[in-house]
Amino acid sequence: MANYQKKDARAWANENLVGCSGVTIPSYSADLKRLNEQGIRHDIRKVSELGFKYTLLCTEVAITPEENAQFTAWAKDTTGDKLGLFFHAGFGTLAENIEAVKLAEKAGADLVLLSYPSNFWPTSEQEIYDYTKAFCDATELGVMLLPIPLWGFERVHPQGMSPALIRRLLDDCPNVVAIKAEQGFPHIGGLIETYHRFGQETIISCPIESDIIPLMKFMDVQFSGTSYTQWMSGYFPKAFELAKNGRWEEAMQLYWQAAPARAAVGAATGAYMPGSNYINRAHWKYMDWLAGFNGGPLRAPVARIPDRMMKTLRQGLMASKFECTTDDDSQFLVGRFPC
Repeated sequence: MANYQKKDARAWANENLVGCSGVTIPSYSADLKRLNEQGIRHDIRKVSELGFKYTLLCTEVAITPEENAQFTAWAKDTTGDKLGLFFHAGFGTLAENIEAVKLAEKAGADLVLLSYPSNFWPTSEQEIYDYTKAFCDATELGVMLLPIPLWGFERVHPQGMSPALIRRLLDDCPNVVAIKAEQGFPHIGGLIETYHRFGQETIISCPIESDIIPLMKFMDVQFSGTSYTQWMSGYFPKAFELAKNGRWEEAMQLYWQAAPARAAVGAATGAYMPGSNYINRAHWKYMDWLAGFNGGPLRAPVARIPDRMMKTLRQGLMASKFECTTDDDSQFLVGRFPC
């Protein structure tokens, strides 16, 4: 259970939601019938050791609510309060997300990243409001809103979630504690406007390391996430802390060191994202494996990662002089802790 009351969620987050959050994809047994406890504990331990203060426990990987609760419990047991845990409301219906978040609350989740199901097709802001408020009302945890083009809400408003809608949700849902502002991604207009309008009353997060490190010269931010930056080892938490503490030029030195890895992931993502509007979790799992995380197989349905993209990602990591395994790519789907 969270160590704050729902009515105090925003105040708790203002004090405790700091630093950077990674993303942890669960590991599975070789036959895909159960979770891989050793692989999961290894990954949780490693993301904490790299300097991340939080991690999102990714659910868009054919996991059940009950398995996600076990995933959460192992994560909490592995690092205790050293690493905050985001429940990922990425299940298939509102009812299933509510079921899953209640289980995750008991297992040790600290916060929620609110996603929207692929089958949710609102045609009005009221429908988006109703879904969001129903979820927020059903959980005791603080919730981070995620306005992003992935949901297709641009049919309702060009920003996906308009400032007027966000205003209503902040007023009516006291456990909305943060906004992961990716409206209009890959551009920064949504981030800047959200920071301007709401930055004095809730935490505004930009999870895009290529944007937020330069912008921290001009913006006062305390948290960035959730984002898949742990594949670049401890670079991002270190650069973020430098920039936050007024050592921006040092942060930018690290930023430019990361340029080859950043370009590699941009090429890999750009090869599939525009036509799919979908995050390829196999890409992310491979990126983790390169950096020393467990890797291993994922359940169907799962996209594939072609050899050419594996080579691109590996070369980018090596060119940035970040940790990169010398193991052959054939070992990726075996994993470091097979079971």
